[in-house]
Amino acid sequence: MKNPELLTPTWSDYELIDCGDYEKLERFGRYITRRPEPQAIWHRSLSEAEWQRMADASFRRDARSEERGEWQLKPQMPSRWRVEYAHGPMHLRMRLALTSFKHVGLFPEQAENWNYICDRVAEIRAAKGRAEVLNLFAYTGGATLAARSAGAEVTHVDSVKQVVTWSRENMEASGLDGVRWIVDDALKFVRREVKRGRQYDGIILDPPAYGRGPDGEKWVLEQNIAEMLECCARLLSPEGFVVLNLYSMGLSAMLARSAVRQAFGAAAEEQFGELYFEDRAGKQLPLGVYYRMKR
Repeated sequence: MKNPELLTPTWSDYELIDCGDYEKLERFGRYITRRPEPQAIWHRSLSEAEWQRMADASFRRDARSEERGEWQLKPQMPSRWRVEYAHGPMHLRMRLALTSFKHVGLFPEQAENWNYICDRVAEIRAAKGRAEVLNLFAYTGGATLAARSAGAEVTHVDSVKQVVTWSRENMEASGLDGVRWIVDDALKFVRREVKRGRQYDGIILDPPAYGRGPDGEKWVLEQNIAEMLECCARLLSPEGFVVLNLYSMGLSAMLARSAVRQAFGAAAEEQFGELYFEDRAGKQLPLGVYYRMKR
């Protein structure tokens, strides 16, 4: 068995400037944001005055809520802007916005997975002439657009209608089309796909720790991930690939590997490890674990 790998993307429109004291200072394109980061358990390298000077937008939690808050903006900071990312045939243009949950509509560490998806789809299309990819818990569609950029027929599933609309805007801004959009509970959707006898050449999963479907369906990672992976194993074509990303604190790459291998069996090729960014002072901030396999 190979050892876990540490992967960090490189791209001009994103930089982790500093992190510490449970916050991170990041650059997205031209603009710098300051927001909470529970993994940043060490001290900051820059001073509070430097953070205040550099940040165009700073997130402050609502004292009555553990998750919600509001952004404090400097005059030059827009409420929406775009960033770009390129790899091979993929040239993504994605809209960012400041949400009340501290997010901006993009998880930049996922760029390493986008590269993998784009390359894998290109290989499958070269061998088979076409590729079908299923993206579950798909959020604003970075992985969807990576697969589509390489020519895959993509089904994009997310339970939040507004997020699916956001994904469609990203598709259009990236000069792409033809994605199949589904607003549904991911587990309910894959159960139906199993009954239909569907097959996909690639399946991408980025499940949250907790979530709700459009009709109030409850998702709890520890309770539901085994059934989800078992359904996906029945949907994956004989030479297909899987990408599983987990960003819940306390979950390891070995856990992701064991869960996928139990459902899918031994892999012909596999990669697993942590995604991270390094700030200007050299501090490495872990931002999730991944497991990728090819049958």
